[in-house]
Amino acid sequence: MNEIESSTATRTGRDGQVVKGPRIWLDMDQKELDDAYDQACWAPNREYIQKRRRVASERAIARIGLPERASYGPTEIEKLDIYKTRRPNAPINIFIHGGAWRGGLAKDSAYMAEMYLAAGAHFIVPDFVWVQDAGGSLMTMADQVRRAVAWVYKNAASFGGDPSRLYLSGHSSGAHLGGVVVTTDWRKDFGLPADIIKGALSKRSQYVKFDDPTEEGLSAQRHLDRLNTPLTIAYGTLESPEFQRQSRDFAAAVKAAGKPVELIVGEGFNHFEMQETMGNPFGLGGRAALEMMKLKLGAA
Repeated sequence: MNEIESSTATRTGRDGQVVKGPRIWLDMDQKELDDAYDQACWAPNREYIQKRRRVASERAIARIGLPERASYGPTEIEKLDIYKTRRPNAPINIFIHGGAWRGGLAKDSAYMAEMYLAAGAHFIVPDFVWVQDAGGSLMTMADQVRRAVAWVYKNAASFGGDPSRLYLSGHSSGAHLGGVVVTTDWRKDFGLPADIIKGALSKRSQYVKFDDPTEEGLSAQRHLDRLNTPLTIAYGTLESPEFQRQSRDFAAAVKAAGKPVELIVGEGFNHFEMQETMGNPFGLGGRAALEMMKLKLGAA
């Protein structure tokens, strides 16, 4: 049994047989379900990757400079980082960071900015409240992310952006929030065109304890009728089988709804390695993002 398999095994009895508890979801007991959504079980190099990203972000800032910081709402956390390309009237990519809804900051994604700037696009990362600071509800977080996107659309000209070329990307819990964004009723809720997001790249996951109203309101798959954005969904073959299943099922649901979707599989990548590829123009995620935005390196 390898390291990943042993970390996710259920309990064993005295006779060496696997002992399963009551089935909670599909064929999984509680421990199997918990392990299925704990990416540390499937990525033994997680801490090394996180440190690598922090160092890469520090080095990127040293090269490209600090981002412009702008407020999209009244609270202290409601700010976003704007990394500006030199290209006038440039397309925009908004990245929604992950962190299991419980962590993560915009500044931690600086390492991804350099690719977009070199390709002639602005790169924007919003900060938003963590779920434990919002009374355990994701509704505040989802509202903030939606308002951040609306702010970028309305204020694009102020930083040299083209609102008609607004794209979205997200990783992990940020991809879930990205799903909420692309299924927002922009006309009804914000008085904006229905198709303000021209494309979205999702390194997707979805796991949290929802009450019924939250599950209904924040499940992108239940609101595909409001989807007006072509999607690219990606997952790695070393992520948990449950994460892989969800990505395939969501892509299948989008396709069945008659909406444009592409499913990309990262052979040999775990959850955190997939995120790293999103800042690499030659990596799986970075290449997909640039193709989605119809960009090439050196366009700045």
